[in-house]
Amino acid sequence: MTERIGYWIDLNDAYVTYHNEYIESVWWALKKFFEKGLIYKGFKILPFCPVCESPLSSHEVAQGYQDLKDPSVYVKFRITEGEYKDSDFLVWTTTPWTLPSNAALAVNPEVIYIQIKTENDDIFILAKERAEIITEKYEVLKEINGKDLEHIPYQKLFDFFKEDKKAFYVTLGDFVTTEDGTGIVHIAPTYGEDDYQTGLKYDLPLFSAVGKNGLFIEKAGNFKNKNFKEADQDIIFELKNSGRLYKKEMFTHSYPHCWRHKVPLMYFATDSWFIRTTEYKDKMIQLNNTINWNPKAFGSGRFGKWLEDNKDWAISRNRFWGTPLPIWYYTDNQGTEHYECIGSFDELEQRSVNYSEVYPVKSDMDIHKPYIDDIVIESKDGIKMKRVSQVIDCWFDSGSMPFAQFHYPFENENLFEKNFPADFIAEGLDQTRGWFYSLHAINTFLFDEVAYKNLIVNGLILDKNGKKMSKSLGNAVNPFEMINRYGADVLRWYLIYSSPIGNSKLFNEDDLKELQNKFFDTLINTVRFFILYSNLTDFDHRNDKVTKVKDRPVIDRWIVSKVNSLKKDYLELMDDYDITKASRILFDFTNDELSNWYIRRNRKRLRKPENEKDRLSGYHTLHYVIVELLKMISPVSPFLTEKLYRTITESDESIHLSFIENANEDYIDTKLEEEMRTAQNIVYIVRSIRVKNNLRVRQPLRQILVPVLNERDKEKILKVKEIILEEVNVKELNLLEGNSEIIVKQAKPHFKSIGPKFGKNVKTVQKIINGLSDKQISEIEKNKFINIDGVKIEFSDIEIFTEDIEGWILDTHDSLTVAVDIKLDDELIEEGIVREFINRVQNFRRNNEFNVSEKVNVYFKTDDSITSILKKNLKYIKAETLSNKVESSNGHEFDFSKTDINGISCDIFIQKLK
Repeated sequence: MTERIGYWIDLNDAYVTYHNEYIESVWWALKKFFEKGLIYKGFKILPFCPVCESPLSSHEVAQGYQDLKDPSVYVKFRITEGEYKDSDFLVWTTTPWTLPSNAALAVNPEVIYIQIKTENDDIFILAKERAEIITEKYEVLKEINGKDLEHIPYQKLFDFFKEDKKAFYVTLGDFVTTEDGTGIVHIAPTYGEDDYQTGLKYDLPLFSAVGKNGLFIEKAGNFKNKNFKEADQDIIFELKNSGRLYKKEMFTHSYPHCWRHKVPLMYFATDSWFIRTTEYKDKMIQLNNTINWNPKAFGSGRFGKWLEDNKDWAISRNRFWGTPLPIWYYTDNQGTEHYECIGSFDELEQRSVNYSEVYPVKSDMDIHKPYIDDIVIESKDGIKMKRVSQVIDCWFDSGSMPFAQFHYPFENENLFEKNFPADFIAEGLDQTRGWFYSLHAINTFLFDEVAYKNLIVNGLILDKNGKKMSKSLGNAVNPFEMINRYGADVLRWYLIYSSPIGNSKLFNEDDLKELQNKFFDTLINTVRFFILYSNLTDFDHRNDKVTKVKDRPVIDRWIVSKVNSLKKDYLELMDDYDITKASRILFDFTNDELSNWYIRRNRKRLRKPENEKDRLSGYHTLHYVIVELLKMISPVSPFLTEKLYRTITESDESIHLSFIENANEDYIDTKLEEEMRTAQNIVYIVRSIRVKNNLRVRQPLRQILVPVLNERDKEKILKVKEIILEEVNVKELNLLEGNSEIIVKQAKPHFKSIGPKFGKNVKTVQKIINGLSDKQISEIEKNKFINIDGVKIEFSDIEIFTEDIEGWILDTHDSLTVAVDIKLDDELIEEGIVREFINRVQNFRRNNEFNVSEKVNVYFKTDDSITSILKKNLKYIKAETLSNKVESSNGHEFDFSKTDINGISCDIFIQKLK
């Protein structure tokens, strides 16, 4: 897949994290942390995977949340002594599996609790604010301050453990809330951070009914050997039988799972090795603000907030395989453990007392378990030390990539410094708290520098309905099938073009087909067009004299200006790593500017140039534009552009070794581009009117009227007048200055604009807009605003429309209004028929793959009205269709192609001339 999809990476010299050289660099980094006192051994409640039998770091946990449907239970704890004896503390928990390990209860000292008696004669104590959870009628017997409940004893639920410390009484904790539950929580110090801290404060025993493997231990009675999650229902059943269950509910919540094994995590008290990242989190935040995140919201939001809430990184794992934690220890006579960290293999060999025994052949050294655990080193005071058993978090391996891939600092220092920090990285949004974080955390400390200057956060690929792809759902897409069907170029472009960076992509094969047709076929056909017609005129881009751009025709100067303006925008977007917008402006240029405007307008000219200067200008222009466009497309679609580039440049040079030069400012003519944009807008409106009113493009019309607001607009339109008339097949273009009986403008409110802007005054503004005169509307179009009765009405606040009058159709787009005269006389109808006939002939030639220069005879069979029109225009028809003869079949039967002109049957036969 890597080669097929076209990843630009060095497969012949790839780094591998388990190679000795890589591990040695990781050890060097770990020793740097150790020497600064930032690595320490701690005992904390950590998310723990029962399959790995190892804790997970906070950024690993963040990657594995899944929705689970779990039970929550309200449990009755019977008070055994004092004023409230035989009452029950009503306790809510969402983790029934922790109840066998219960050691205490906790209440909030600042909360008011109540003792109630229900109609079933149950006496409960719970928070006053949570009385709503009681399902039957009750009376309040007493209100109690939370702090007054401290040390009240209760009967334990299960008798699995003999307590070596006082247990089963009420403690106080500010962490207890009344947002849900009963305002009383149960405490299992082994399985929760708040619980553990409460256990330390009150010196509670540590009961562990569930082992590291996620199974209940032997002494856990009927629950032994059951998975902690699967045992929930058995525990609830036993509580019900013992009369300790008040009620049970089911709820769906997002629960952390192991990102590797996809099993639910449990929070477990364990000793682990930590990096004190909290010590330098301010520096991480500061450097993060210098990184160009794309989308930027991930850097300031998701990642930025993650850094602000940063917790120390638990880097040790209890696994057989992985980079060994290079810490050796011994325990002195007082039971205190002493630690030393090894930072290189040379240091290991020098400090070891049995190195040659473990590694008799140095070149065969395997630094992994079990071999490394046999190495004994001598402490600085001469005492033998064994290695701690853990390996390190694989994310530390990943985050060490910038230097470890070069075996820095042991070699390749210059190579590392040349490549650090990375210009750019990219990964999925799930790596915001994974690889992005580990890179940032490690390299901020080691080098006081960012690990990457720019990054792109990729979204997820979902099916076309927005669901996650899954084999079980049958909606997974085989990437190899898509590549074989459409090519890697189309797939690559689609993934970048289809949705903004960071957003999920709804994969739809129909969109691939559409992209292939609209963009790639257009690009290929443009290159084919150039090759076909340039070969007909013997054009040689390498040897033919190049006409200076300023001396070329307007249309050539325009497309050269446009491609340089495009390049300017493209480079800005690419430098900002906004690759989606960059791909979209290339798509629009290829279709709208190059193919649908420049190529279409110059088809006849390039097929048959007026003179040598025109020939050279046209082909040099098109060659230049195609080459520059291919270079810009090549980073996204590398294979097709390579083929087309080598074809059109007639060289073996790779497009990927060519340079995309900066835009040539001398070629950019913004005034000319603005004028052509005006022409395109007018053409767009006229074509739209034709489509809406079923007026064929090949049917000539008499005139169009365009109102102008100022001399600049007038000048712009006059400069492109001939282009407009040719494009829209209209005889005349007339400009209107001032008021006109034909074009009368009216305005209506644009509520999406005026609603938020004017609020309660919106009705007043609506009335003003509805009453705007034609003159006032023109003033808004000209100045983009108008003040009326102290209210500022802006152009964005109104929608302009016009009313049609008999014989004319009007439309408005982007503050530009056009009126089209749709009345047809005999002359116009006749010309339309001729153009339709020429179109049918040309379609036949194209569909039957006639050579563009091949001469033909054309025979037709139609009614007398069309026949007479065709005979009157034979000279023009012959020239346009490269025909020697154009005549009626006169009763001869040919293998006619059936067609019609304006609904009248017109059969055509075309004969190649030998």
